[in-house]
Amino acid sequence: MPIKRRYHLRKALLRQLTREVIDRFGESAAELLKGPIEALELEEGGEIILAAGEALLVRLSDKIFPTLKSLDRIPLKRVVVDMGAVPHVANGADIMAPGVVSADGGVTLGENVAIVDERHGKPIAVGQALVPGAEMQGSRGKVIKNLHHVGDEMWRFLAKG
Repeated sequence: MPIKRRYHLRKALLRQLTREVIDRFGESAAELLKGPIEALELEEGGEIILAAGEALLVRLSDKIFPTLKSLDRIPLKRVVVDMGAVPHVANGADIMAPGVVSADGGVTLGENVAIVDERHGKPIAVGQALVPGAEMQGSRGKVIKNLHHVGDEMWRFLAKG
């Protein structure tokens, strides 16, 4: 995952990012955007937002979502998947309705969610809801688009530091 350039966000871009973070994740997440904020522009498109040198957010096209390592500071609604779905999710598969054990009923269409395994409750992926939370436990179909998962290229890049 080669970096095209690294730069500090100017005030105007920081204000725009702060508004976007507040709209998506709430006021508490915007508090994390204090101190030096940098962006790593990636060659294949997108960028990683760093706060105090730590990877906080990822922006790919029009989607912005937290990294797996920042889910403890930017809490997302959770969707629990059964252990049979874990290897598939960790390989990048979208989440299908039969694998969903439970979902936060407040999840709305298009909202970012944390996908966790049922045994340990550990986040294994960040996804975008394709259906509301109340409809996720169905018998068929995709319910969440997998955006970032354990072991993907972004995860390996961030693990290197």
